[in-house]
Amino acid sequence: MQLTFVKHLTMAELEAALDHLREAPKDDGVVELIVRRPRVDQREVLEEAELDPVKGLIGDSWPFRGSSKTADGGPHPEMQINIMNARVAALVAQDKSRWSLAGDQLYIDMDLSKENLPAGTRLVVGSAVLEVSSLPHTGCHKFVSRFGVDAMKFVNSAVGKQLCLRGINAKVVQAGVVRLGSTAKKL
Repeated sequence: MQLTFVKHLTMAELEAALDHLREAPKDDGVVELIVRRPRVDQREVLEEAELDPVKGLIGDSWPFRGSSKTADGGPHPEMQINIMNARVAALVAQDKSRWSLAGDQLYIDMDLSKENLPAGTRLVVGSAVLEVSSLPHTGCHKFVSRFGVDAMKFVNSAVGKQLCLRGINAKVVQAGVVRLGSTAKKL
């Protein structure tokens, strides 16, 4: 078994990449990674996934994950699908084999900023339609342990929040299939 040492990037290293992150496509984004989370801390990298308005990404644990943001403690319908900008994932993870550690299901090379994708925006991803949630997607202690304190501060900075560098939440409004290489287009 080979252990790989991963150095967490400094704030200066992260900020140096801002121009590259801002160059992500405004439309016609590309799905670069699809991840199913069958259980907490488990990841399955997929070639394609089925998205459903009731179940989210089929086989994902979202329907069984509780939320402190719902009255009954059940899964939050506005947080069904977590999307991260593939450029940000590549930056903080440093190796594609580590992208899935961020915990999102879809990694798309696309500008996820509030300006480009305000809450309520609908996206066609593959044959599915998603709607961007107003609920912010912020990191947690796991993000810090996997990518570093500076990465968390970077994605949650004023610029990071405006650009949605940690990602966005969405819900499925029309069932469909998403595949690696699928296009993400604003409706």
